[in-house]
Amino acid sequence: MAAAAATLRHLALGARLAPHSSGARARLQRLQQRRGLRLSAPAAIQVTVRDALNQALDEELERDERVFLLGEEVAQYDGAYKISRGLWKKYGDKRVIDTPISEMGFTGIAVGAAMAGLRPVCEFMTFNFSMQAIDQVINSAAKTCYMSAGSIPVPIVFRGPNGASAGVAAQHSQCFAAWYGHCPGLKVVSPWSSEDAKGLLKASIRDDNPVVVLESELLYGVPFEMSEQAQSKEFVIPIGKAKIEKQGTHVTLVAHSRPVGHCLEAAAVLSKEGVECEVINLRTIRPMDMETVEASVAKTNHLVTVEGGWPQFGVGAEICARIMEGPAFNYLDAPAVRVTGADVPMPYAKILEDNSIPQVKDIVFAVKKTLNI
Repeated sequence: MAAAAATLRHLALGARLAPHSSGARARLQRLQQRRGLRLSAPAAIQVTVRDALNQALDEELERDERVFLLGEEVAQYDGAYKISRGLWKKYGDKRVIDTPISEMGFTGIAVGAAMAGLRPVCEFMTFNFSMQAIDQVINSAAKTCYMSAGSIPVPIVFRGPNGASAGVAAQHSQCFAAWYGHCPGLKVVSPWSSEDAKGLLKASIRDDNPVVVLESELLYGVPFEMSEQAQSKEFVIPIGKAKIEKQGTHVTLVAHSRPVGHCLEAAAVLSKEGVECEVINLRTIRPMDMETVEASVAKTNHLVTVEGGWPQFGVGAEICARIMEGPAFNYLDAPAVRVTGADVPMPYAKILEDNSIPQVKDIVFAVKKTLNI
């Protein structure tokens, strides 16, 4: 018994050290061989989207002294959503900067700093407030590199929560994916999982172009598995590359941000009825990875797009148009179907809000409609 207990203590110690030390892993493997034991590989750790974003900011602030964060309440208060928790204490007033409640003012400061060679991360408390600064984002940040014939790059990140939250009504619930995705000169990313959030934010900060990072407030507290690779300080996700979250053969579901989770839930429901959905997480709105979408449509012959934004001129409308204009159109066996938010300003009442946002049942209905079942 004593020997068995000692073995378990050694294994537990090795398991605690394994993520941090290759030497500890080697010792653990030798111990396992001597004892004749076999252990399964350690599971990926659970990390919330909030903590993944915090890790990305921390690692990039540490990596490059030109990077700094500014916005309302990002410093002493640790951020309105605690994304910047601990960063002000670690990096000080010059790297994590509280601003007045003036989006046009501090966004202009950030854009000017980017033109001067720094790499600012400009946080909007919600992207609804970015409307106060849209001249700085579009006319100054997005167009300057082109208008200067490439001589003045603007390496800046605009980030914050986007789209519907819960009970915050029309002025705080809008999705800006289509707005910013419309504008040449910008890159636009929209993460879903913790790995998406960390990898895309780090890639955005390192990019020499202005990048809009559209996060979801409702995902901040949601834990996702994060692989050992994603825990590396050098982990980045290439901007402009989608990810197939689930393989399928009958219909392609394309979404970004929180609706990716809804699509996976709908796919699980439909799988019980014999329908296998392929779920694509766009990750990037601009430039859009149409190659992945087209290849999937060529395989499944059916397409459903899902988004939280309004239907007119939306992300789904763009995907459907590109499919119609490209080679994948010839593979469609039925018209593409869009699932979107309702074409109204977001209501405050919960039951009306729920009916204004795509739900799992709406995706299931759309899939059955396009498959004619």
